[in-house]
Amino acid sequence: MWRQVVLYFRTHSYHADNCQAKENLQNEYEADIAAAQWIFKPMGSERTEIRKRQMATTPETPGAAQAQLSTGNRGSNACCFCWCCCCSCSCLTVRNQEEERARRTSHELQAEGIPNCEESPAPTLEEVNAWAQSFDKLMLTPAGRNAFREFLRTEFSEENMLFWMACEELKQESNKSVIEEKARLIYEDYISILSPKEVSLDSRVREVINRNMLEPSQHTFDDAQLQIYTLMHRDSYPRFMNSAIYKDLLQSLSEKSIEA
Repeated sequence: MWRQVVLYFRTHSYHADNCQAKENLQNEYEADIAAAQWIFKPMGSERTEIRKRQMATTPETPGAAQAQLSTGNRGSNACCFCWCCCCSCSCLTVRNQEEERARRTSHELQAEGIPNCEESPAPTLEEVNAWAQSFDKLMLTPAGRNAFREFLRTEFSEENMLFWMACEELKQESNKSVIEEKARLIYEDYISILSPKEVSLDSRVREVINRNMLEPSQHTFDDAQLQIYTLMHRDSYPRFMNSAIYKDLLQSLSEKSIEA
């Protein structure tokens, strides 16, 4: 009988210990699962939950929302070389200055327009007929130079006439400081390879000009002026005599002469 009682208590104790062990293992497993979920929880969802809790505890005011909107607008204007969001960014200032300078230059060029021609009376029929006799007679009269210059403009070579006229003006100067200033301007406008109005000169003439520019005088550009004069004579003058500009002018003067 005592043996049966001892066996009963031992069996009951074994089952109780076994159930307790299973319960402990289950609790440890659940704890491990919870810890793993917390460790591998995505940062984005955690930040979202934190933001939700903050919004729930401290509601956003209209002033704060407006400030955030203003900050976002400034941030979109930040330049590519810095991370500042202020409107006084030095890079933006430089960029604005460059744009303003480009607009000012474009406006000045538009305002300047085409340079004015020489003042001269209307040519007579005899003068226009004389232009066909020689290039020298064409270039001797202001009316002839104006008509020829108008033709050169259609061929995008007006700088040849402008350079020749600038050299003629330089020859009329006697003041040394004025000569030096005009020579510098002629060089920058018509000789420099950086100028959009550069005339076509060979290397020999350019070397002569560079030597003469050490001490500018009225005759600094004589060789270059002669070369451009010859170019206009041989290349542009024959086409001018066959152009509509010359023929229309000659026809209109002839009709006026007949009517008179």
